[in-house]
Amino acid sequence: MSGPRLRLLVLVAAVLAYASLVHYSNRDAAPATLGAVLAVAPLLAVLALWLWRSRARAVLLPLALAAAGGLLWLLWRPIERHFDWIYLWQQCAAYAALGLAFGRTLLPGQVPLCTRWATVVHGSLPDEARRYTRAVTAVWTGFFGVVIVLSVALYLLAPRSLWSLFSNFLILPLALLLFAGEYTLRRRRLPDMQRASLAQMARLYLADPPTVTSGRTPPV
Repeated sequence: MSGPRLRLLVLVAAVLAYASLVHYSNRDAAPATLGAVLAVAPLLAVLALWLWRSRARAVLLPLALAAAGGLLWLLWRPIERHFDWIYLWQQCAAYAALGLAFGRTLLPGQVPLCTRWATVVHGSLPDEARRYTRAVTAVWTGFFGVVIVLSVALYLLAPRSLWSLFSNFLILPLALLLFAGEYTLRRRRLPDMQRASLAQMARLYLADPPTVTSGRTPPV
């Protein structure tokens, strides 16, 4: 097995393991300490990675981690009691950031994100393709908005185990289903366009992921 495939396999296994542990921690019989640790771990990892990339990491990293450790020591009991709030906040924040990254490119003067990706793959696009890729960008924006609404609604109205099942195991398959469905529809709606495979589109996505601050405009 090649290096990239092995790394991808390890990444997928790690994500599945984390999601499984998070889902288990939302069961009534699970220890609260496990849920608290799993809830704060991504926040600490993001903080450490952000500080590690700083030029002043030798000073900032130990100070920030010490401050974070002090806060955790003071707030650990409330975190154990309400770690599910942290799960919900993290997930909604992540999907809101993705929705904003897609949605902001629909504003006047911006190039829709899916149009930008299609331009990288196919070059200059005809008007029909531009309209289609703009619509796809809007669909993805709406998808992330719907995910947030459903997640909050399930958290408030359904058993916590059901909310956890949706949040940890159903959102990604739904996104993949939407991705595959759009690819199939695009082949029917725009048969004259040079076809890019799902693997090519995935590599493009990974090379240029949507970010809230991204505002680059491709050549047209």
